[in-house]
Amino acid sequence: MRIGVVGLGQMGLAMAGRLVDQGAEVLGFDLDAGRRAAAQARGVTLAEAVEGTAAPVVLLSLPQDRAVESVLLGLLPALPKGAVIADTSTLDPQAARRFAGAAADWGVDYLDAPVSGGPAGAAAGTLAMMLGGEAAAIERARPALALVAAKLVHVGAAGAGQVAKLVNNLMVATHLAVAGEALRLGALAGVAPEALLPVVNAASGRSAATEVNFPRWILSGGFDSGFSAGLMRKDVRLAQALAVDVGAQLPLCEAAVARWEASAVDDAADFNHVPAAILGGS
Repeated sequence: MRIGVVGLGQMGLAMAGRLVDQGAEVLGFDLDAGRRAAAQARGVTLAEAVEGTAAPVVLLSLPQDRAVESVLLGLLPALPKGAVIADTSTLDPQAARRFAGAAADWGVDYLDAPVSGGPAGAAAGTLAMMLGGEAAAIERARPALALVAAKLVHVGAAGAGQVAKLVNNLMVATHLAVAGEALRLGALAGVAPEALLPVVNAASGRSAATEVNFPRWILSGGFDSGFSAGLMRKDVRLAQALAVDVGAQLPLCEAAVARWEASAVDDAADFNHVPAAILGGS
């Protein structure tokens, strides 16, 4: 099975490595020489240009709309008719719909396919993938996608996968901020977070924030989730823009997002530093 991967950052490289480990022939491209070298060390065949990743299925893992648009300009003319692009980037849903239309003009299917699970989930093949696009295209790409994602959820038409991802990440950002504040309340009242979490996680207040993020990355001091504060801020800004577009009033989520925007945590730092700072009272 030949699969292209464009964008070999932490997520893209983890997916590419997983595909290689599962026996796929992976054609990879990234503008960064260091990322290309890391991919080659994982068994990825490097392409000289984005066109060299042309395959029946191509995965994209890119930082923003502009990068995807630039890649598609070179990639679409090189793809065979009936090829499927599965774009795991997190984007504006309107951009995803626009890219799907551009791909259709070339006889190619574009799926918006954002993921949840981080680099560790990509490496283990346990990602959840939220798919927007044609059901027939998903079925053609399923053998490849199933190598990196344990859950393939067809949300709806083009753009629906991005809506689902933005809703998910807005909730994650809100849960983390709320958990940080609530655990700080407990700490100020004399009960440490380490003592509170087992109670919360056995009761109805639990969430992924309390079950995963706080024990694995925050209280442990690991802060190595592979997802940056800057990426989370980008995602919640996209969610806020979507809310404006559809006329949704989100006062509770907006209050949590304001904490993310006001935090002194650098964009390049692990995103779990933000709820850790809230827990610490800053």
